[in-house]
Amino acid sequence: MQQTDSPATINSTPSPGAAMRGARMQPANVAISVVVPVYNEAESVRPLYDALTPQLVSLNLAYEIIFIDDGSRDGSFAQLQALHDLDSHVRVIRFRRNFGKTPALVAGFHEARGDVVFTMDADLQDDPAEIPLFLDKLAEGYDLVSGWKYPRHDPPTKTIPSFFFNRMIWASTGVKLHDINCGFKAYRREIIEEIKLYGELHRFIPILAHQRGYRVTEVKVHHHKRKFGKSKFGARRFLRGFLDLLMVLFLVSYMRTPLRLFGTIGLLALLVGFVIDLYVVLDRYLPFGSQQPIHDRPILFVGVILLIFGISFVLTGLQSEMIRHFAYRPEDEYSVRQVLD
Repeated sequence: MQQTDSPATINSTPSPGAAMRGARMQPANVAISVVVPVYNEAESVRPLYDALTPQLVSLNLAYEIIFIDDGSRDGSFAQLQALHDLDSHVRVIRFRRNFGKTPALVAGFHEARGDVVFTMDADLQDDPAEIPLFLDKLAEGYDLVSGWKYPRHDPPTKTIPSFFFNRMIWASTGVKLHDINCGFKAYRREIIEEIKLYGELHRFIPILAHQRGYRVTEVKVHHHKRKFGKSKFGARRFLRGFLDLLMVLFLVSYMRTPLRLFGTIGLLALLVGFVIDLYVVLDRYLPFGSQQPIHDRPILFVGVILLIFGISFVLTGLQSEMIRHFAYRPEDEYSVRQVLD
């Protein structure tokens, strides 16, 4: 976790009718947006709304709740449509099919108008009553606040792999979060406008934000047991998560200088291959060598393969630099915190 050096406040405009439900009036300025991906959670969305709305109303800030129906097939959309008709603060996005959590969050972020954007799961395991804890951390100057489910009510098949996965992220990125996969997070708007999300990168937003210079921290949150339905995530997500972590590490470390990675690997392969083949040749022709014919030395082919791999890696690095050059955008090179004219 990074420490802040200056306090910050949340800019907001109070909603004159925050406590009223009914007419579809959209506030001109929104302080808080809550983005909730939904996939087959028909029994949970209304209880979540009933718990979330009073908490948002009590803040006396303009707010909106954005539900993203990620191709549900259990009647979730009918529940969301009813909430939309009931409350002008509720907005609903419906996907044509199930695209996954990252696309759902991207859609929600695109539509969100709040200065602060919350994300929550729709399974009732996150407690809306803890939203003020996140706002307090943002007011301290942090830019992203991640929830830490403690104690966590999940089976060992999820908690044990998650423990090692989080520790691996600590060691490889320096972002010390106990529960990076927690869906309960709060972001300043600048983050969602800068970070590029695709694939399943939603769980790595804190790492990508940290790399851009944003202040990241966490708060302990209660984790309730699932009341309805079943978890949408299986064991295969851990393999996917590991592969995604490798991709994130590459993007964070070598996105701007790909030749440094591929070139280093290529030059090392070239050096080892050259040394191996040189040894084989000298051992064959020097007087004190074994005089064994070169074609009977399998190690010769190992050296040749390493030479080929080395050249390929160097060329890949050069090609990546060409792509990087043509895809260059100045705004991707830095993140501006403040400008004084």
